[in-house]
Amino acid sequence: MADSAEKSVCVIIAAKNASDTIGLAIASALREPEVAEVVVIDDGSNDGTAAVAAKADDGSGRLLIHEFEKNRGPAAARNHAIEISKAPLIGILDADDFFFPGRFSSLLARDDWDFVADNIAFVTADTVPDAQARLDHFDAKPRFLDLVAFVEGNISKRGVRRGEIGFLKPLMRRSFLDAHGLRYNEALRLGEDYDLYVRALAKAARYKIIHSCGYGAVVRGNSLSGSHKTEDLRRLYEADRAILAKGGLSPADAAVIRRHERHIRDRYELRHFLDVKSQSGMAAAATYALRHPFAVPAIAGGILADKTERFRGGGAPIAHSGANGLRYLLQAAPE
Repeated sequence: MADSAEKSVCVIIAAKNASDTIGLAIASALREPEVAEVVVIDDGSNDGTAAVAAKADDGSGRLLIHEFEKNRGPAAARNHAIEISKAPLIGILDADDFFFPGRFSSLLARDDWDFVADNIAFVTADTVPDAQARLDHFDAKPRFLDLVAFVEGNISKRGVRRGEIGFLKPLMRRSFLDAHGLRYNEALRLGEDYDLYVRALAKAARYKIIHSCGYGAVVRGNSLSGSHKTEDLRRLYEADRAILAKGGLSPADAAVIRRHERHIRDRYELRHFLDVKSQSGMAAAATYALRHPFAVPAIAGGILADKTERFRGGGAPIAHSGANGLRYLLQAAPE
């Protein structure tokens, strides 16, 4: 078992215009005794996020706030936080989310991992105050993910929204990241977590999941993580291609990454087609499709699936329902 110094955590919060939520996020991190540092990167906010963050300081000397003059994206913000922090374990907290009390004591119960993640509870903004009382308690049921299982868990399916394993927020060992030269890909503003974890798993990272829940994700209609640009999809499938181009993967690993690349590329082609239609009209969109026949199946299939889903009244509920009204990313049995 590691000693207390080896189990100390740096919590990184990349924040853009998060003045309404940053206080709760910081307070939930500072409440945890294992947290040695909370590093907030104000990523070009114009709503006073940094000033609000400073008001959440508990006087322990653990809070560090750094401001970017211009928005650089979550990958750049997190990389900067990694460079200016020291704790051996790194945890990511979104600026509109929070930790449930005792999260890290559960994650750090054993040290047989390079990455370790727990379950996520999805809550609405108005249910945050009583979320702790409503939290279901699940058996830990630890298991390890290999690259194939992780990537397959990130290929979303029609009718299932926001259920990908990539939404997990693992603790990461700094020593593993440093040993393999791993940092976030700053070209990505979508899927930067997925990309980092795939590259880590390609380096034989031990990625452990426990089903007990310590992370609260607040579902908001205007969440930055809930929207993305067409260009973001292109950069994500190009990141898959970059991993494949480096080689050294097993046939099974390469095959599943190719599946994910096709999945994201199909989403890109549909979005690009719809962008052309919106900006220049149907004739221009049809011309694009005729000039890119390889994209036609993705465009036609995506349009048909969207119409079918609307006809059926929408997709399935987010993630899995618990006994007390909360929903969870991972399906788990109660203790």
